[in-house]
Amino acid sequence: MTSFKSPAQRRYVFRVMVAMAGYMVTLTAAIRLVRDGHMAGPLAWVLAALPGLCVIGVFWAAARLVIEETDEYRRMLLVRQLLVAAGFALSVATVWGFLENAGLVGHVDAFYVAILFFAGLGLGSLYNRLTMGGDGGCAGEGA
Repeated sequence: MTSFKSPAQRRYVFRVMVAMAGYMVTLTAAIRLVRDGHMAGPLAWVLAALPGLCVIGVFWAAARLVIEETDEYRRMLLVRQLLVAAGFALSVATVWGFLENAGLVGHVDAFYVAILFFAGLGLGSLYNRLTMGGDGGCAGEGA
């Protein structure tokens, strides 16, 4: 089992678990009630937006981890990891947008940028391991 060494990392894991539990519940409700036509009007808009707000909760948890982590080395590794993730997601989304604008690829829903960001966290962790010899515990066992 992965050990989270700092109190900040333990709080981060708890926050992400809460956000993802909320995401699963609200996404299921939005699909069943809104997309399947059982709900309409302003309440449907609110329910359809709730899964996105839960994903924002994960971004907030990552920001809180950067703020609350007291070990400067771990914080630096986390910031590097987040920068790689953001750069990866924005780069893929930008190139895809230009390809889509030229009619060369199909449309992809915007929320997939968040999925690219989360994949980018894995790339950022790998980048840290290759260039710094560890990920600082940002993606499991630390340096």
